[in-house]
Amino acid sequence: MSFAGGSPVTGVSLEITISYLNAARANEELEIESRILSIGETTRCVTVEIRNKATGEVISHGRHTKYLAIVSSKL
Repeated sequence: MSFAGGSPVTGVSLEITISYLNAARANEELEIESRILSIGETTRCVTVEIRNKATGEVISHGRHTKYLAIVSSKL
């Protein structure tokens, strides 16, 4: 469980995708770039791309969409 603005937050993944496009070899230097696609009231969506640093060739990319709900503290 994490906290957002002091309130406990829990959530569930709505979508997780990973596409493996090429192989990474031992000792190759990789570059990882992530981007926030959207931040809504209850959902967040991010992407990540992994590339060979020397050639720029994309090794894999992924996407994660998550629903977040603030937990009521009325106990």
